[in-house]
Amino acid sequence: MQEKKPQHLTLNRFLVQRQLKHPEATGELTAVMDQIGKVGKIISNYMRRAALEGLTGLTGAVNVQGEKVKKLDEIGNSVFVEAFEYVDMVGAIVSEEMDRPLVISSANRKKKYVVLVDPIDGSSNLDVDCVVGSIFSIRNLKGSVEESILRKGTDQVAAGYLMYGTSTLLVYSAGDGVHIFVLDGQIGEFVLEHENIRMPERGKIVSSNFGNYRKWAQPAREFADSLASEREEYALRYSGALVADLHQILHLGGIYFYPEDAKRPEGKLRLLYECAPLAMIAEQAGGAATTGRARVMDIHPEKVHQRVPYAIGSRYEIRRYEEFYRK
Repeated sequence: MQEKKPQHLTLNRFLVQRQLKHPEATGELTAVMDQIGKVGKIISNYMRRAALEGLTGLTGAVNVQGEKVKKLDEIGNSVFVEAFEYVDMVGAIVSEEMDRPLVISSANRKKKYVVLVDPIDGSSNLDVDCVVGSIFSIRNLKGSVEESILRKGTDQVAAGYLMYGTSTLLVYSAGDGVHIFVLDGQIGEFVLEHENIRMPERGKIVSSNFGNYRKWAQPAREFADSLASEREEYALRYSGALVADLHQILHLGGIYFYPEDAKRPEGKLRLLYECAPLAMIAEQAGGAATTGRARVMDIHPEKVHQRVPYAIGSRYEIRRYEEFYRK
C-alpha cells in the first residue's frame, strides 16, 4: 500500500525524513535546524508587533562593525543566543552584533557545532516596515573554537536564511539541495513550499546599490555598463536586504553585487555569516558566488568579522562579472 503523503510537510518532519536517509546521522543537526525554525517564529512575531510596541529605532549603542544598533538588531541577537545557549550540541555562537564569539560551556556532553549568524539582515529597512531577514551558517566544532570558525565556506555543514516579509520563509541547505519552507500561522509550523529549487542558468534581475556607482572599482562599473548592451533586458531590483534580493534571484535568476569601492576597498559584506552561507545556497541551487577574483566558498578567513567584495547569482551573470575582473 502506498504511503499517503501529508498535506503539510513540516520542517521537523522533513528533517527527520532526510535524516533517515543517512544511517550515520545522529539527529543533532536536525535538533539545531529545529531551533533555527523556532528562532524564525519568535523574530517573526517581534516583526509583526514592532511598530505597535515601540521596538523600532536605535538603542544608542554601536556594534563591532561601527554601525548604529537598532532595537530589533539587539532583540534578534538575543533570540539566537537564547535559542542555542542551552542546546548541548552547540559550543559557540558568532554574531554580527557581538565583538567576540560566545563560547557555551556545558558538562553534559561533547559539543559538535558552531553557529554563525547575522541576526537581522537589512536592518536599515526596519523603521519603514520593509523586508528584512536573518542569515545562518552551521559548522563542525573541530579543534579549538577559533579553528572551527575560521574555515572555508566549503566546510559548512548547513546554511540558509530566514526572511520576514509578506510571509515568513526559512530557506536552507545541508548539502543536498535548497529547500524553502513557509510559516503557516494557523498551525504555527514551517511547511515545505519548494524542495530542491533550482536557480535559472541566466536571469532577468540585477540587484545593486547604483547610488555608489562612481565609487565602485572599475571592473564593477564596466560590468554594470555592459548590461545595457545585452540583448536581453534586465530589471533593477534592490531592496536593501541581501536575503530579499537573493530570494528573487533564486527564483528568477540574475545577479546581486556589492563590490569593493573607494570607501571600503575590502568590501562591505561579512564573509563568515553573510557571504559564505548564501554562497552555499546559491551553489546548491545551481548558481555561484564570487569576489570577482575568487570563489567565495574557497576563501580561508583570517578574522571573524572579515569583509569581502561580493557577487552572487546565476552562473551566466557571475561568469560575465568575473570576466571584467580578469581583464
